[in-house]
Amino acid sequence: MTKTRVITVTQWKKHPRYLKYYKIIKRFKAHDEKNEYHKGDQVVIQETRPISKEKRWVIIEKVENSNISAEGGSASGGKITMQNDSSKIQI
Repeated sequence: MTKTRVITVTQWKKHPRYLKYYKIIKRFKAHDEKNEYHKGDQVVIQETRPISKEKRWVIIEKVENSNISAEGGSASGGKITMQNDSSKIQI
């Protein structure tokens, strides 16, 4: 997996009955052509044609920390924002 990065999206949701928060983790395998992104980088990914068995995303660009806004039901400042078919997600 030399040109593959595993992108993790963590969200906290509140249980409707017990009112406790629980963690939801989604993982995406994204293509990194130049091997320029590393662990901890926040990136923008975009869905594309299947590249391999599990890889269907491409890393578009790196995002600065100040440009990320918390949306999508995350209670602890999640790292995802939807913009024109691409997602800002932390690796």
